[in-house]
Amino acid sequence: MFVHIDQDKCCSAGHCVLAAPEVFDQRDEDGIVVLLDARPSAELHQAVQDAAAVCPAAAIRLELA
Repeated sequence: MFVHIDQDKCCSAGHCVLAAPEVFDQRDEDGIVVLLDARPSAELHQAVQDAAAVCPAAAIRLELA
């Protein structure tokens, strides 16, 4: 799995951080998503998929490979 984020779409809701804190964080100054791990391990795949599903701005795109 490869994770792509679109910071321009991000609305700073923070749902991704709650779902997968090992993969996502937020900038302190504005809450915009920060990608910590673009290729998360297999045990994190479900959490990352959940994060993408709950993102209200659809700022997370997953490439399954």
